[in-house]
Amino acid sequence: MASIREYPADEVAAQPIGWWSGEVFRRVVGSIREALAVEGLTQPHWWTLNHAAGEPGRWSRAALTERLRVYDDQATDFDAVYDDLVARGWLAEDPGGMRLTAEGEAGRLRARERNLAIHRRTHEGVSEADFVTTVNVLRRMVANHGGEGNLPD
Repeated sequence: MASIREYPADEVAAQPIGWWSGEVFRRVVGSIREALAVEGLTQPHWWTLNHAAGEPGRWSRAALTERLRVYDDQATDFDAVYDDLVARGWLAEDPGGMRLTAEGEAGRLRARERNLAIHRRTHEGVSEADFVTTVNVLRRMVANHGGEGNLPD
């Protein structure tokens, strides 16, 4: 774990939240994207795999695209993501919706292990209480600027 210096509270309180939250985003999401790329996946692939695994058959392409669009920061062509997963044999579609195949579930679990390693690294040296406080503060800031401060359903 990397060590960081301690600073007086007033110095920390004067820091630009936009820069720090942006830097966390760039670093954490960059690490996640690198880990997924090992499997030839993007974050939208990952989101799709998890939604299809969590509620098999529930999601049509249109419904899942609407659900995932809020998380997308790359103007993703979700149909291309679904087509890729189908072509790999990881995702099957029927009139009821999308379902993972055995190969898709195996790939999802491999990617999950990589993501869990990043999650553990991200939380190193951060207590659960501090993490909860941080997320709640960020939720409040999002809401203060007109965004959705509630946790996703």
